[in-house]
Amino acid sequence: MGSAGQRLRTVAVVLAGGSGSRVGLDVPKQLLKVAGRTIIEHSVAALHESDVVDEIVIVMTPDFVPMLEDLLLRPDLPKVTRVLPGGADRNASTQAALDALGDEECNVLFHDAVRPLLSQRVVQDCVEALATYEAVDVAIPSADTIVRVDDDEHVREIPDRSHLRRGQTPQGFRLSVIRRAYELAAADPTVRATDDCGVLLHCMPEVPIYVVPGDEHNMKVTYPVDLFIADKLFQLSSHGAAPATPEQLAAGLAGTTMVVFGGSYGIGADIDRLATEAGCRVFSFSRSGTGTHVERPEDIAAALSHVHELTGRIDSVVLTAAVLDRGALADMDDATVRRQLEVNYLAPVTVARLAHPYLRASSGHLVFFTSSSYTRGRAGYSMYSSTKAAVVNLTQALADEWADDGISVNVVNPERTRTPMRLEAFGEEPEDSLLDSEVVAGTTLDILVSSLTGQVIDVRRAVPRAATGAPVDDAIAEALAEAQLGSEDAVLDEVASP
Repeated sequence: MGSAGQRLRTVAVVLAGGSGSRVGLDVPKQLLKVAGRTIIEHSVAALHESDVVDEIVIVMTPDFVPMLEDLLLRPDLPKVTRVLPGGADRNASTQAALDALGDEECNVLFHDAVRPLLSQRVVQDCVEALATYEAVDVAIPSADTIVRVDDDEHVREIPDRSHLRRGQTPQGFRLSVIRRAYELAAADPTVRATDDCGVLLHCMPEVPIYVVPGDEHNMKVTYPVDLFIADKLFQLSSHGAAPATPEQLAAGLAGTTMVVFGGSYGIGADIDRLATEAGCRVFSFSRSGTGTHVERPEDIAAALSHVHELTGRIDSVVLTAAVLDRGALADMDDATVRRQLEVNYLAPVTVARLAHPYLRASSGHLVFFTSSSYTRGRAGYSMYSSTKAAVVNLTQALADEWADDGISVNVVNPERTRTPMRLEAFGEEPEDSLLDSEVVAGTTLDILVSSLTGQVIDVRRAVPRAATGAPVDDAIAEALAEAQLGSEDAVLDEVASP
């Protein structure tokens, strides 16, 4: 593998040769959009974000190679070096990649383009395992009983499922090993493997294949229902903006103009302060500070126009304002219902509509805020939960609509956060049970200097770990926290008065 302290290069090969026939479409399913981006963009981004992946090569259905080159050969994805035409099946596509990788030994990860929810942990574990083994697979235990049937659909065997796994990708290999396996397969007409580990197992059974634990979310989009499930998993799963250094913040924000609605205190005030420190010119508007009511379109229009007249541009718009009125819907009066609709949902719609021309001119960013309540409606929070869910869907829709305008749209989902309003609502709470509002503000700035769009960005204190030591999904962790703390306490993540 090289001298001590050195590691082999890792090349990720994204296999994108499938069609959209099983989802009933004429375009390849990897080009369908989920959560604001095409499926293959999500898959490539997951590999690109990994520190252990050095290069990415894509193998695509030949007719769509030019389209994919336009989509993925771009400055913000420097690890993507080539888009190759694929073959008639998966094995032929793998062979096309092997032919293009040259003679230098390296690690190769083969990943299905239609597995867009690949976790960084799985990628890291695969590469670490390749330091010891020449081949690795990714798989998860089967929760279902598996039966083997004959040609007449009669059950012939029920294997012990404790030894059964459901295969995923990536599959990783030493380049020389998988290349030799395919050379042997080409000379053996009996090979009928459906994946790369299958080729190795058939042709070189003496090479052990180590199994890396997979991830339930690492699903393959194959059928129409999978599109729906993947979209919901993107909403529920944790996405993060890579923490930016002070130098990156200065490079991305210095000299730009930001408008913050709801910036009088809490998260909004911290965003104002941190962005100003990074060299951004920030203009904050709020009901208490400037008399700006986010539920009034004329106030939003006047604020944006004023800032543009002063600076000549608007590069980012952040809306933190929201209200929470608890209680049963049947007991709420019309004014209370209307106020939550106007502030929590119609205000984001209005801000988006009126900010669009300014952000289109600057290829800027729009950031909203949601709450863990968006994932499930709760008694006593019907209006708040439903409006926060609407903001998430609005974010994803706008990210798609405005992609060609160069506008990024994201939504921040902070855990329960220490703010003046929360202190007023709940009094003093344990110090380690709440996020600091400055942490949430810092993540917001990380988003503004990133290429993210269409994402729900979770901000959490720490990820609990299961008994096995594996990270627990943030959405599940949040549900467990609510079960312990009570939904009334857990639902109020961050409520910034407009």
